[in-house]
Amino acid sequence: MRLLLVEDDNHVAAALSAILRRHGFDVTHARSGEEALRALVPEGPGFGVVLLDLGLPDQDGYEVCGKIRKRTATPVIMVTARADVRSRIHGLHLGADDYVVKPYDTGELLARIHAVSRRTVHEDGSGGGDSALRLGAVLIELPNRQVSVHGSVVQLTRKEFDLLALLAQRPGVVFRREQIISEVWRTSWEGTGRTLEVHVASLRAKLRMPALIETVRGVGYRLVAPAA
Repeated sequence: MRLLLVEDDNHVAAALSAILRRHGFDVTHARSGEEALRALVPEGPGFGVVLLDLGLPDQDGYEVCGKIRKRTATPVIMVTARADVRSRIHGLHLGADDYVVKPYDTGELLARIHAVSRRTVHEDGSGGGDSALRLGAVLIELPNRQVSVHGSVVQLTRKEFDLLALLAQRPGVVFRREQIISEVWRTSWEGTGRTLEVHVASLRAKLRMPALIETVRGVGYRLVAPAA
């Protein structure tokens, strides 16, 4: 897999690149936000994942993430020392697929890279299945992966859409955390649980429906169908 590492510290980048290459990654190193954006032009090499450090010398990492998302759907993993949930949700709003908080374990980082790079298998609507789900004012269009509320399109990341679509398949049914992680992230790794919580919080905020996804303490989540 080709991986774009955006890191301004050459020593950190060299050590991390060596580890990633030992695990089979083809690493391209960008030292600034501008260098990263130049590497992500359509005619350039395609990347499976962008590993984006937020502490860049020329631009705010959040700003760079927003620009990346406007030009490519490549998964972005943010690397940040900001551990608060609000900062993580802000990153997800800008289009990040996941985050890793410094200091991180190398095994954790590798697991997150592999998890986020697994493309969810999308159903094309064949076999008689519904191509759209309507839940009150919320319309989920499965073929083009678009969500709208009261007719206004809401921009979701790939994982946010997958999570919402999964819960919306069976409104009112409780999905266990382990089941959601398995189906959306394609992994059983326990460390993904915190990522799930942040994605749920982000969905509630983006849809402006905090009661849409209900937390069932100690079990998981369920979608509460809203009124039209």
